[in-house]
Amino acid sequence: MSEKSIIEALQWRYATKKFDPSKKLNENQVSDLIEAVRLSATSYGLQAIKTVLVNDAKKREELVACSFNQQQIKDASHLLVLCREKELKLEHVQGYMNDISETRGVALESLEGFQNMIVNSILTKDVEDQEEWMDKQVYIALGQLLTTCAAMEIDSCPMEGFLPKEYDRVLGLSELNLKAVLVVPVGYRVADDAYAKNKKVRRSREKFVVEI
Repeated sequence: MSEKSIIEALQWRYATKKFDPSKKLNENQVSDLIEAVRLSATSYGLQAIKTVLVNDAKKREELVACSFNQQQIKDASHLLVLCREKELKLEHVQGYMNDISETRGVALESLEGFQNMIVNSILTKDVEDQEEWMDKQVYIALGQLLTTCAAMEIDSCPMEGFLPKEYDRVLGLSELNLKAVLVVPVGYRVADDAYAKNKKVRRSREKFVVEI
């Protein structure tokens, strides 16, 4: 995709308020969106994040009440919940080292320094700082997801307006060592969504860029 077409796609994108429930993404499209999140950059490549795809229609209905009655939750074609690890453990770092060793064909012992660097940098933080660090990883992935949606002409609505603890309860995320951070309904806008016609409001380039 050319640079111009990417910019055009980002101009086209907006936080979709009304989805058409009759229009569905196909399996390949959903797979590509999830793959885009999986391939997102994360600090150290550690991926202390996961994507939950909510297929259960009844649970999606239940989640509307946990999302300040925002109808995108049930009306969008698919619902993605971007999560982080509830608790980051040494086993997670060790599992990452094993994946590197197997994928790149390097000796596990040669990764000891890298492992120790991650452990000393992240696992020595207090719990609040670890959680903040993991939350940031989810936001990095969100940016990649939104850009991918725009490039594929798939509508999306990044949402912070929901009750994370209620999502954790309804979806049983605590049992999976996960906590909900962001919610992203994806699908197709309805023709009469007034927000689709609004001009995008951003700072001018002169106000946005600082050259030093």
